[in-house]
Amino acid sequence: MTTEKVTGEATVFAVEDMSCDHCAARVKKAILALRAESEVHVDLATGLVHVRPVVGDPEAMAEAIAEAGYPARLADSTL
Repeated sequence: MTTEKVTGEATVFAVEDMSCDHCAARVKKAILALRAESEVHVDLATGLVHVRPVVGDPEAMAEAIAEAGYPARLADSTL
């Protein structure tokens, strides 16, 4: 969806199997279903998803992303 640099603190997820804008949209939808106020940046080239503000329960968000069909893990809690 975007490759712009995310500034400020964000929770970063490494998400597998994303290859197109449709994949990115599904991941973003899964995140926004948990936290509608989140700002989400998906980088298809790196497979990283940045969520701002920092997520309080990253495991639950990674699970929601995985339930959307894209295995996810916490890459780094803040960047």
